[in-house]
Amino acid sequence: MSDDHMPPETLIEFPCHFPIKVMGEVHDEFTSTVIEIIKQKNGSFDPSTIEMKGSSEGRYISLTCFVYVTNKPELDDIYRSLSTHPMIKVVL
Repeated sequence: MSDDHMPPETLIEFPCHFPIKVMGEVHDEFTSTVIEIIKQKNGSFDPSTIEMKGSSEGRYISLTCFVYVTNKPELDDIYRSLSTHPMIKVVL
């Protein structure tokens, strides 16, 4: 099969503002830790774009972080860094 007929590696068109949802237990340092991890991989990340939502019982927090990424390896690197941190339970 020629390269013209190969499926794309990703359906995401780069560059783009990509929403990354990060979830974990409520902790004083949770949001600042997530911001620090993303900023290490993407220095232009603007923390003011974060949407925050707590669980109904107040035990968990969900952050939706809108990150401007230019390519798939950059996005993958951010996901890896977030998902390996012990404070973070889920990254979507």
